[in-house]
Amino acid sequence: MSHPVVLVNEDDRSLGTADKLRAHAEGWLHRAFSVFIFDPEGRLLLQQRTVDKYHSGGLWSNTCCSHPRPGEAPIDGAHRRLPEELGFTASLTPILQDRYDLPVGENLVEHEHNHVFVGSADAPRICPSAEEVADWRWVSPSVLREDVAAHPHRYTAWFRHLLPPALAAALSPSGDPSASPSPT
Repeated sequence: MSHPVVLVNEDDRSLGTADKLRAHAEGWLHRAFSVFIFDPEGRLLLQQRTVDKYHSGGLWSNTCCSHPRPGEAPIDGAHRRLPEELGFTASLTPILQDRYDLPVGENLVEHEHNHVFVGSADAPRICPSAEEVADWRWVSPSVLREDVAAHPHRYTAWFRHLLPPALAAALSPSGDPSASPSPT
């Protein structure tokens, strides 16, 4: 049995829990979080998922993503998971929440209410978990946008979906992530 996820309604209110694999097989709406970490030059830290992941193996994605545990706030899950996956911590700021229903192959679906956070890191010592991360790299937003447009199959479905609003919110001219609209 895999870890439980928190099932939610359209307003992100908890309805209980379910096995993670079953929730993805049945397409049940559940809570998730995604983290986007930028360096001082504005580059985004990407990770390549290991090929052994239960879906989307070998694909590039945002810095960190997962599901909060039952009773755990999404921000606390993000703070827990970032060092588990990449071996460093960062201050995180919520920028948006988004709901999507995306097929991810193997008859699985990411039907998630996703809490998205951004942070910055000045030359962190990255120590990726070999069970989670195959590779990592820093990429400028302009290069990333071009590569995602030219080679979407290299990136996870949720990352392609979240990238435009996350970049718009994180890189808003006012410096205030709340100044950008939240696509819910």
